[in-house]
Amino acid sequence: YSFTDKGGERVTLRPEATPSMVRAYVEHSLEHALPFSKIFTMGPMFRYERPQKGRQRQFHQFDVEVFGISDPAIDAEVIDLAWSLVTELGIAQAELVINSVGCAACRPKFNEALLAALGADLPKLCGDCQRRATISPLRIYDCKVPADQPIIDRLPHAIDYLCEPCKTHFDGVRAHLDAFGIPWKISHRLVRGLDYYTRTTFEVLGQTLGAQNAILGGGRYDGLVKQLGGPDRVGIGFAAGMERLVLALPEGVKEAKPARVFVVALGEDTRGEALKLLRELRAGGVAAEMEFEARSMKAQLKRADRVNAAIALIVGGDELARGEVTLRDMRKSEQRAIPRATVLETVRAAL
Repeated sequence: YSFTDKGGERVTLRPEATPSMVRAYVEHSLEHALPFSKIFTMGPMFRYERPQKGRQRQFHQFDVEVFGISDPAIDAEVIDLAWSLVTELGIAQAELVINSVGCAACRPKFNEALLAALGADLPKLCGDCQRRATISPLRIYDCKVPADQPIIDRLPHAIDYLCEPCKTHFDGVRAHLDAFGIPWKISHRLVRGLDYYTRTTFEVLGQTLGAQNAILGGGRYDGLVKQLGGPDRVGIGFAAGMERLVLALPEGVKEAKPARVFVVALGEDTRGEALKLLRELRAGGVAAEMEFEARSMKAQLKRADRVNAAIALIVGGDELARGEVTLRDMRKSEQRAIPRATVLETVRAAL
């Protein structure tokens, strides 16, 4: 997204975070701090594209990057993090696709084979493809023009031209993914649209996003750190658009769920224990809330009723002295004392 500002300066809004992360890694000499670095960032990005479902001109993205490790196990670990994110959010029908685009040693041989296979068909492709053929032939696989697809479908595949180290690396990635129990399939057209990618590329695709079906994506960029003035350090990472993640969420989880449990503190001397209990409930996956102003038990129970809490946990001094709290079922207006040590299990069973 580039334009000229009022002062006549050319301005480009950042379209992605990986080059910025690499620049920060180089500028702050992070390679000296640790043998390897794991970094993440989050913020707004901009792309001058036609807005559609899953694609906005301004969007929010978080990035995960790992520098300094070439072993295929780290590729699998990064992919595992991405896959876990999608599955933990409950996004159904997600699909992991992977590919290897080779390295500087084997890419030239593949480019030659690609151009040779195109032959007389090259002039039949769109203008963007003809331009890519002279700059970065691999990017022809990014083409979305319908009329070009029959020609592109007949082109050779990058993984068939991998050098021995790249082939061994890709075999290792797949073996580790199998060990993690992560389902995957190869997409020969997955080149990720940026020239700095090497070896592993991957995307997680969703079924509810229309044409923009990539929920997240990433890959390895082993030459980018050196290209931006740093040492010869390898890197791999992925990025996910926050808006696309929200669009991919199943219906019913996009709205904030009301608190199911309301913690009632009887007096200032019990507030610390009430806060501790609140934190335990939330850490255990139970939506919980409490009153943070000093109010009577009656006022706190009224608020619990207003927020539609199913259960109120009453924390009183006498109960704590006995190692108990009071569980009040707001649906039945019944209450009983329960052991403080088993609150989480008891609440889960009662909900």
